[in-house]
Amino acid sequence: MPYDIKDASLSKKGRLRIEWADDNMPVLNLIRKRFAKEKPLAGTKVACCLHVTTETAVLMLTLKAGGAQVSLCASNPLSTQDDVAASLAKDYGIPVFAIKGEDHKRYYKHIEAVLATEPDLTMDDGADLVSVIHKRKGHIPLGGTEETTTGVIRLRAMEKEKKLLYPIIAVNDAQTKYLFDNRYGTGQSTIDGIIRATNKLVAGTNFVVCGYGWCGRGAAMRAKGLGANVIVIEVDPFKALEAVMDGFQVMPIARAAKIGDIFLTVTGDINVIRPEHFLVMKDKAIVCNSGHFNVEIDIPGLRRLSRKQRMTRDFVEEFILRDGRRIYLLGDGRLINLAAAEGHPAQVMDMSFANQALSAEFMKKNCRKLEKKVYKVPVDIDRRIAELKLDSMGVTIDRLTMEQKKYLASWEMGT
Repeated sequence: MPYDIKDASLSKKGRLRIEWADDNMPVLNLIRKRFAKEKPLAGTKVACCLHVTTETAVLMLTLKAGGAQVSLCASNPLSTQDDVAASLAKDYGIPVFAIKGEDHKRYYKHIEAVLATEPDLTMDDGADLVSVIHKRKGHIPLGGTEETTTGVIRLRAMEKEKKLLYPIIAVNDAQTKYLFDNRYGTGQSTIDGIIRATNKLVAGTNFVVCGYGWCGRGAAMRAKGLGANVIVIEVDPFKALEAVMDGFQVMPIARAAKIGDIFLTVTGDINVIRPEHFLVMKDKAIVCNSGHFNVEIDIPGLRRLSRKQRMTRDFVEEFILRDGRRIYLLGDGRLINLAAAEGHPAQVMDMSFANQALSAEFMKKNCRKLEKKVYKVPVDIDRRIAELKLDSMGVTIDRLTMEQKKYLASWEMGT
């Protein structure tokens, strides 16, 4: 079995961590039990480009239980947990191509390695896998899924230009994904990553959140909970208004740059923080990103402004500007929640990866009937996952009576 990992001797530690995540993913456990009986993915080759974490490992085991032939590469050079990669390869027999800190060349070599299997389905996180497929114009899969906001944006652009070569389900758009994973998962894990990297006190700081989508909402909420003065940067008037109503200051980045202590980008766009902003930042300002790609911070621009750089802590790079001020970049501008911490907690990834597993099953059954478009997760799948999650938490809810259903379906009844 081919694989490319950092150190096979890490497998024992990785296996223990995978078991811990598995114990905290009850929905995916239920799906895996059914998959093991029914084998809905029997004979299906699935190429996965995802963050190689403990939670992803549980998803891989679920797909394998369903009969899939799975191969896995990293969707970000700094997100791989090397012990998990080792365990998947050595303990569970899954071809893994991922090493934390891999360079650009090796990153794409690993993508090519999973594509060499000529997959029937793809499972992507950021659409790099899909992008390579479309550029190389070789084997075309029957269908796929996409995990992230960034990836879905790229895929919808391809669909609009009629360049998308096969149907893909936007897992990110499921309510049991973006309302929970993006808000509660990114919110908690991003703050966790910042604190692990810096050991800084968040309370009392001016914490600047660039972007008030679901990830930005989560990060702002958690920073506020730790006592930060949260400032939100937005270009969308609706989201900006929501941030104001949620109790946050809203202002342009040019103003916030002068007063911020910690800056976080979660926009999915390029060069949100630029040289003109670095030039007015405080001494020892901290800059980081939790969007999928490290393009949100103009790192080349920061390098040009600095006269010296050095690593002061793991994942903390100090840039000394010409006037002596210091700016600290965390995790090379990559997802700080995965670069310096462990990513989303298993309890929230339970829902996200349940969507992935069930969407893969749906795509296997229906791909030949679907057009070359981006599809939402079927509502019945999304709803079923919510019900299973509530059940696993011991939470019960009411059901509408027949009288209530009739009232909601009619127009005659009023006051």
